Amino acid sequence: MNLDPKKLLIVDDEANMRHMLTAMLARHGYTVELAPNGMDGLKALEASGCPTVLCDLRMPRMDGLAFLAEAKKVCPEITVIMMSAYGTIEDAVKAMKLGAYDYIAKPFKEDEILQVLAKVEERNQLLEENRQLRLQVAGEGAGTGFGRMIGKSAAMQQLFELAAKVAPYSTTVLVTGESGTGKELVARGLHQASPRKSRPFVAVNCGSIPENLLESELFGYVRGAFTGAEQDKPGLFEAADQGTLFLDEIAELPLAMQVKLLRVLQEQEIRRVGGTATRPVDVRIVAATARDLGEMVENKQFRGDLFYRLNIVQIQVPPLRERRDDLSLLCHHFLAKMNRQLGRQVRAFSPRTMEQLLKHEWPGNVRELENVIERAVILAEDELIVPENLPDYFGTASQQRRINDFFGTFSLKKAKLIMEEKMISRAMEAAGGNKSKAARMLEISYPALLSKLKEYGC
Repeated sequence: MNLDPKKLLIVDDEANMRHMLTAMLARHGYTVELAPNGMDGLKALEASGCPTVLCDLRMPRMDGLAFLAEAKKVCPEITVIMMSAYGTIEDAVKAMKLGAYDYIAKPFKEDEILQVLAKVEERNQLLEENRQLRLQVAGEGAGTGFGRMIGKSAAMQQLFELAAKVAPYSTTVLVTGESGTGKELVARGLHQASPRKSRPFVAVNCGSIPENLLESELFGYVRGAFTGAEQDKPGLFEAADQGTLFLDEIAELPLAMQVKLLRVLQEQEIRRVGGTATRPVDVRIVAATARDLGEMVENKQFRGDLFYRLNIVQIQVPPLRERRDDLSLLCHHFLAKMNRQLGRQVRAFSPRTMEQLLKHEWPGNVRELENVIERAVILAEDELIVPENLPDYFGTASQQRRINDFFGTFSLKKAKLIMEEKMISRAMEAAGGNKSKAARMLEISYPALLSKLKEYGC
């Protein structure tokens, strides 16, 4: 869109109304174009783009509803606010169905029209930010990435640069970082950017396989090697031959297995359990850990010779709290992903929701963020994710507080007013500031909502 947010088109057959709105809006920095009817309004749209439009409902030549329908064809992104001194609820509903943003009854006060326009500016800015972020996520404007990783922060750009340099070689790589930062994505990226990309990528979690089975899983076994070994079976090293073997949680590898792994790395050959012959293997090793292997070597918990053999090149994946420039990009990436997976059409985050997401420390890193977005998409009642869709630990809700602590009173009358204000505020947030839509969500009339908004100062 990239339109001037202070540019407006006023379509109204009453000269006095056009003059009054022009004078009022000019005082607040708006640039105004005028049209006395819908036909002239369409010509103005075609000539000047898609500004926000204030349009009267009843006009000669082409009324407001006909103008709205045609304007949406000229510019689907247009924001039209309908105005009328004679309109009915049916007119308002029809206008909203045709795509009007809001419906204002004449006569209106200056602060009322300014409040609506402020909401329109906020909405259009949010839509533009979301559009830009979707383009970045799709790769049409993003910074350079690596594999399936997303990031524009300086820390991630350094990671991408280092990974791209080491990827073409068979050098062993140690990927370190907190749990949930995306270490396996780095490993897969190294494989995909290497000459081995057409060969297997085999991943194994060293901490998930019982110690007595680990050797046979990695190196395979021959028939009769142990009870139940009824035929020869290749191990993961052979399965990854000419490809990449990703050893996740390498710190969990037992000391006895560390000796055997070191020998395989040095000799480039394996021997199946129960066998006598060795077999050559051409495997690139990428290992990962969330623990400090250097400290484990000092404490005799990890072999120093294996550590040095694995740590030829180390890639440190930064925690999410140290790459906050990437948060918005990741949020929109996961929003698009969850919409596809769950069949939803949630389009954006409200400003307060994004503020909460940006403030959070993310101890679970990218994995936690993905889970939070999945939950929010499931719970979203409309096209907008609001703070109430976030987990309780974001401070948006608490099931443990006593009810009088929540309301701050035992008075039913006061509690009712507090709850009513909260519900109105929540509906306005979910409706993106659209009062007509919020009124329908609250199941109250449009005039009743206007009255309550003034009463509560929402």
